[in-house]
Amino acid sequence: MEYITLNNGIKMPIVGTGTNTYGKENKDYNGALTNEIPELVTALELGYRSIDAAISYRNEELVGGILAESSVPREELFITTKIPAREEYVSSKESTRAAIDNSLKNFQTDYLDLLLIHAPIEDKEQLKNTWKVFEEYYEAGKLKAIGVSNFRKNHLDELKEFAKVKPAVNQIQINLKEKNEDLLALLQDEGITPVAWGPMKTEAHQQELLDEIGKAYDKSGAQVLLKYQIQRGVVVIPKSHNRANQAANLDLFDFELTAADVEKIENL
Repeated sequence: MEYITLNNGIKMPIVGTGTNTYGKENKDYNGALTNEIPELVTALELGYRSIDAAISYRNEELVGGILAESSVPREELFITTKIPAREEYVSSKESTRAAIDNSLKNFQTDYLDLLLIHAPIEDKEQLKNTWKVFEEYYEAGKLKAIGVSNFRKNHLDELKEFAKVKPAVNQIQINLKEKNEDLLALLQDEGITPVAWGPMKTEAHQQELLDEIGKAYDKSGAQVLLKYQIQRGVVVIPKSHNRANQAANLDLFDFELTAADVEKIENL
């Protein structure tokens, strides 16, 4: 595994696994919860250490139980979760504290590696109060890093007005269908690590070229796509319920895309 160093010195695995459909009937985001997450068990066995969760996924307790029961030491795990931008979580500092405390309980840990605001909070006072609580828990060592998700430039500018701690990451959609190049450049200029959700999305013609590029490296088009992102400093959190695909999504560190191949991908 390779790591990226966040702006506060914390190291984050550059590849992680999403969990938004784990432990749910029919692998459906809105499906009823089951009592098992075999996908996470296999991910841990294969070497995934960065686990991307969220309160909105409704499965924190299930995910946390698997992590706590696994043989992987806590210090080797990088656990991310997210606070929803909903009234019940951000209406007051007390509600935000309660949400963080409950996440710590769900993950059976005394600290989280990364906590994000899941989406922009439109009420500026609520945004300020929420971030102040994040900073409070960060300073107490209960959060190793804090950040945001789905924030655009205007949201980041609002946060700048009062934040004492700069966001370590902004988790946004980055893929060949939604490139988000302007925002990506801004984040890298600001020293905020971009984390890509939905990194595998492509159009059919794009997938054909990725598959063709992959032949020279004995890799799949999906592996080429993930490698393209991590070569330019983007953390990726692909998700799969299939062991073979999970393994392939980690098998990215024995090849390097040439400048010519990178250019072909950028021109898609």
